[in-house]
Amino acid sequence: MDRGYLPFRRAAAAFIGWQLRRGLLNPESGASPGSPWWRAVNECLLRDTSEARELAFGRPGDPRTAGVAATLDFIREPTARTWYRAHNVTIVSAYLGNEDLARREGRVERFFLKLVLMRVLYAHALVAAPQLALGWLAPLGRLIGDPRVGMTGIFLSLSRVLPDRYPLGDDLSRYVNDEHRLGHLLDVGMIVPRLGRLYDWSAGELGLPGLNALLVHPGPTDPCLRVGPAGSRGLAPRTVPPRPSGTARRLRYRAVIADALTCRWPGVSVPHSAAAPHVRQRVPSGA
Repeated sequence: MDRGYLPFRRAAAAFIGWQLRRGLLNPESGASPGSPWWRAVNECLLRDTSEARELAFGRPGDPRTAGVAATLDFIREPTARTWYRAHNVTIVSAYLGNEDLARREGRVERFFLKLVLMRVLYAHALVAAPQLALGWLAPLGRLIGDPRVGMTGIFLSLSRVLPDRYPLGDDLSRYVNDEHRLGHLLDVGMIVPRLGRLYDWSAGELGLPGLNALLVHPGPTDPCLRVGPAGSRGLAPRTVPPRPSGTARRLRYRAVIADALTCRWPGVSVPHSAAAPHVRQRVPSGA
């Protein structure tokens, strides 16, 4: 009997459809091989979901992975929060367990692997920690982030940026420059200022402390948006830049996101020469 699971399945199916259109899940031995990394991550998701279903319907035994246990929690109590937790425990575990495959992907693909992770963690926080995700707009979090609502697709969709093909090569700038304004606002305006706290919260919520190892701040590339020293998770003093041109905004966006997502998978950061033009910083009186 369907206890309300169907809307959640639809949300997941939309992302699977995007992967299929790109050919990410094609057999590696075919004429157009798919991605070993994407195939491995989806295999983890299918395995955990299938095992949880068998256990829920009476098969004896205990969950073999944290993802199976989290999916069982969702089956027993199907809510937006339990759905995100089940999904993200498996996905983050797969990220951590397949770093060798990630390193074999092209530069552009590695960048978007991390962008997808950043966005799905944020979508989870919208539902489970709306104050962290939205600040004074927290009352809207559970509605906006609910995976049964179409708005969630905006947070996770890359279909307006990435073409329906694989692989993508190494020219990152052409794809980032095509990002729509809502994606730009979401990433730079909402997620990046909270990125350290988001990963800290997610690691605790998912019970996966290794998640923090996927986020390293080697140093700010954008003086307007700066993550504090390790452990502080704070922001530097605000700056008051002049309104940049469209080209400058795209350069800044690329620099901020690439810098924020730099981690153990090399080759995703952009040269510092590509960062936004220098802007003057307001110095507090008496400093």
